[in-house]
Amino acid sequence: MIVELENSPPVLRVTGDEDRSTQSRRRRAMSRALAVKADLLVDLSGLAFADASVILDLAIIARRLRHAGRRMLVRGAAPQIATLIELVGLHRMPGVTVEFA
Repeated sequence: MIVELENSPPVLRVTGDEDRSTQSRRRRAMSRALAVKADLLVDLSGLAFADASVILDLAIIARRLRHAGRRMLVRGAAPQIATLIELVGLHRMPGVTVEFA
């Protein structure tokens, strides 16, 4: 599990396996994502497994970014992650664009 934020341009990369048990380890990078000064790209291309807690965390970030006038672009989700995104409804949130393969 690795969640890291690159600053220029702002890219939040989520890789490995993520679930509720890893939530505390991803919190720092996700908190830093709230402070970006531009639109945020979320790269899920290396994410093999996730539960709803990951997508809910992304939804919280998306909502706060939208309130600050920024957008979130999510790309690279594997089919099982894309299904989870649809179940949670992240792709329908204002200010969020999800590029499905």
